[in-house]
Amino acid sequence: MSGNPDDERLEKLRQEKMQELQEQAGGQGGQGNEAAQDAAREQAEAQQDALLKQHLTDGARQRLNAVEMSKPEFAEKVKKQLTALAQSGRIQDRIDEEQMKGLLKELQPDSKSFNIRRR
Repeated sequence: MSGNPDDERLEKLRQEKMQELQEQAGGQGGQGNEAAQDAAREQAEAQQDALLKQHLTDGARQRLNAVEMSKPEFAEKVKKQLTALAQSGRIQDRIDEEQMKGLLKELQPDSKSFNIRRR
């Protein structure tokens, strides 16, 4: 996989961005630190998106995007979980839509149900 031209290009862009951030942080004092944090956050999001594109099929990505529209906090939790799995090497093949449905069900918080009994 390391021979993939996209991976090499991404790594080069990351290195250039990190160098740019270090230069900004060194030259601007307090404002540079805030800008560096914003840039680092953007870089982390870009890296997360690249990992998700690599490990999810189109259907799974569409399902995750639909969840993100209705429940952004939950979708962020799912994305972090998927990123952690991908980085640890626990995702072997690409995740398809059916696997995504199962994962979403697993990670979904228990729904609050009310049991009303009449006496």
